[in-house]
Amino acid sequence: MLLQKHRKTMNTHSPILMQRREFLFATISAAFASASGMPQCLCGADKPAPSSPMNPRLHTFIGGSAGPWAVTLCKAVTGGPLPAIQRLDIRNAAVPVLPEGAQWMLRGVTSNERYATREEKTQLVANQTGLGRPEATHAALIPIRKNATWWALTQDERRAIFEDRSRHTATGLKYLPAIARRLHHCRDLGESEPFDFLTLFDYRPADANAFEDLVSALRGTEEWKFVEREVDIRLVRDGQ
Repeated sequence: MLLQKHRKTMNTHSPILMQRREFLFATISAAFASASGMPQCLCGADKPAPSSPMNPRLHTFIGGSAGPWAVTLCKAVTGGPLPAIQRLDIRNAAVPVLPEGAQWMLRGVTSNERYATREEKTQLVANQTGLGRPEATHAALIPIRKNATWWALTQDERRAIFEDRSRHTATGLKYLPAIARRLHHCRDLGESEPFDFLTLFDYRPADANAFEDLVSALRGTEEWKFVEREVDIRLVRDGQ
């Protein structure tokens, strides 16, 4: 009698016991998933958590046969080339699958100025302009990868080369606002990315010679000795 009464008291369908069992099952499942490298199950959840919102700083460059930019040049300056393309599409979004007719995709995110001092940043903000001006029908995309020696340096050592000796920011200021630029960091997305940086420039046809002077000046600096791969892609907007 006592045993039967005890069994009735310990009803397996009681809310408290059910909560305890669900908690225990969830804890064991999570521990197993973590140890085995499997994704954790969503035990007790009605639906998966919503995915994170689109990163507005992410840009995808798609080289192939479609896009508003006609490619007039695609050559390797240092290191291996990219497959030849006819057109370039630029999307402010993630592109999970290589589109039909595309040869390659490059990704990067915009970020803060990594080496600029407050005075240099103030000058940049005061003088530079954004991409997409109607008259800026010419453009260039220049992907760059630096070598392991560069990345083994500390931040202050890179700053000394980048600005104190190579005068990167000071050189760029000479060509503002005629030549607009936007720097994208690829390394922030993972070291498997083929390049560390993607820089997109645009300018008027009348400023084409000034752009050549800019890239020539930068390539002659100490900083560029650390570049192990660089591709130069020149572009003209449709109808120009």
